[in-house]
Amino acid sequence: MNGFNETTDRLLSVIASEASFRRPVTAAIDITTIPYYGEVEGMPMVSGTKDRDGRAFKFATLSIIGQNIPLVLAVEPVRESSEWDENPSNQIHRTVRRLVRRAKEHVDIEMVLCDAEFDSKHVFQTLSNLNVDYLIPTRVNAPEKEAIERMNDDGQEVAVEKSSVHLKNGSHSMRFLYVPAKNSDGTSVFATNVNVGPAEAKSLSRRYSSRWQIESEYKSIKHEFLAKTSSKDYRVRLFYFVFGALLHNIWRMTDFLLKAEVGGIEDGVFDRPPVLTAGETTELVSSALLPYG
Repeated sequence: MNGFNETTDRLLSVIASEASFRRPVTAAIDITTIPYYGEVEGMPMVSGTKDRDGRAFKFATLSIIGQNIPLVLAVEPVRESSEWDENPSNQIHRTVRRLVRRAKEHVDIEMVLCDAEFDSKHVFQTLSNLNVDYLIPTRVNAPEKEAIERMNDDGQEVAVEKSSVHLKNGSHSMRFLYVPAKNSDGTSVFATNVNVGPAEAKSLSRRYSSRWQIESEYKSIKHEFLAKTSSKDYRVRLFYFVFGALLHNIWRMTDFLLKAEVGGIEDGVFDRPPVLTAGETTELVSSALLPYG
């Protein structure tokens, strides 16, 4: 982990003078899984999956997204309580704290986007304590359903509900945004500590769509850069995943520098396909580590 942290700092120093690298950054936090098919006894780092039938190693990451170079800034092992072991329940807000603190050693963070898996008052307060804005989809329970019904009765498309979080480790004011769902006729609900009203709620919620980049990032790491192994040793699994994330960062950084050298960086450049493929990056790194001849 220390090696990954030092290398990330070196990579970012290469673009320190690039005006097109926007600061502060928008970041995304999520958890990805690597399937595990062996016996689970004596395997404390193997967790259950959402379908309850699968087994997997889990890794949490914080990545730069939005109109910037998609880079993994921090990786954190995840150990969750499963039916077959006596692990303590995973306190996800502590994982979030470690990820953000490590990432803030490299860049200033403006906003953090999290998956609904991080819908927790403890996560909200942790991010507020770290002085970053957050935007997180929330579960639609009875109170949210009642609010949506009132919106429908009043013919409202957007609503903002003020609220607050009060925990032992602090308190802060926050808001629930009720906005049209992107892929359906329903309503999506987001939690945020950004001071917005109904007029700005839609615009702010649209920023969440950039979180898809982290899913694309996971796909690249797993299919292009993750070494295959049958090892049951979590240290090996963690090393392979971290090294895969590092290769991904080298790929995206090199692609950024190539684009800057050839034609300059324009708005939307990060939505265009890379000019350097992941396979070409792997060959270049391999030739540097193991020179031919």
